[in-house]
Amino acid sequence: MPSAATSPAAKSWLADVTAIADADAGPGRRTAIEKRLDTLGIQWRTSPFEVDGQKGTNILADVGGNTSAPLLLLGAHSDQVGKGEGATDNASGSATVLALAERLKAKPLANHRVAVAFWDLEEKGLLGSKAYVADGGTKPALYVNFDVFAWGDTIWMMTPEAEGGLAIASRDAMAAKGLKLSAGEHYPPTDHLSFLKSGWPAVSYSLIGNEEITGILDAYAGKKPKAMPKVMQVIHTDGDTLAQIDANAAAQGVDAIEDALRRWDAGFAAAATASQ
Repeated sequence: MPSAATSPAAKSWLADVTAIADADAGPGRRTAIEKRLDTLGIQWRTSPFEVDGQKGTNILADVGGNTSAPLLLLGAHSDQVGKGEGATDNASGSATVLALAERLKAKPLANHRVAVAFWDLEEKGLLGSKAYVADGGTKPALYVNFDVFAWGDTIWMMTPEAEGGLAIASRDAMAAKGLKLSAGEHYPPTDHLSFLKSGWPAVSYSLIGNEEITGILDAYAGKKPKAMPKVMQVIHTDGDTLAQIDANAAAQGVDAIEDALRRWDAGFAAAATASQ
C-alpha cells in the first residue's frame, strides 16, 4: 500500500492515481481520467490518431481563462507498458495534471488560458504528442509536461532555458515550498520532445529523489550508475505499483508547481508591460 495521505490535497491526488492505476492499461485509464474531468466540470474531447500504423486516442480539455489569451498547455501520458500498474509511470503525472486543472479552473491565471492533454502511446515512441503537433493542434505559448511525479524532495525540470522565466519562477517557488530544484536540458525522453523538435516551447517536470538524478542520466547515456536509482528499478517493471507512491510528497510538489506557474504568469505580464 502507498504511504498514508495526510492532507485533503494528498488524498485527492492519491485517489486519482489509484483510479487510473487500477484500470486496464488502455481505455480504462482514459475512462478514469474522463470521469475525473466530468467531476471537475471540465468538458473534454477525444482525439483519435494513427501514427506508423498504430492507433491511439488522446484526451484534450479546455480548463479556462480568457479565450484571447496565450495558451498554456499542461500534459501527461496516460498509457503504460504491459507490466505493473503504471502508478509511477505515469498515473502520477496524469493525476498531477488533473490536480492542477482543478486549481487553475477554480482560480484562472491572469494572463494565459489553460488546456490539458493526456497523451496515448507515449510508451510506443511519443506517438500521441507527435500526432497532436503533426495534425495541427493549437500551438501553445508553452507546453508543460509531467512524467513520473511520485516521490522525493526534488522537482527535476527539463528546460532549454535554465535561466528562463519559468525556471526562475520554479526556483523561487521550490524555495518557498521547501523543495529542491534541478533544472537543465539533460532529462529522459518523454512527450516534451515532440514539441521541442517542432520548435514549439516546452518543459517537463518530474518529482523524484535528488540523489537519483545522476544515476538516471548515466543509465540513459548507457553508463552503469554507481547505485541504481529507485525510478529505474520501478518503471517498466511489475513493481510499478501504488506501493511506491508518496502522495504527501506529490501534493507538496503540486503546490510548488502551481506557485511556479502563477509566478511565471505574473512575470509574463510584467515582461510584456516593460517591452512597450
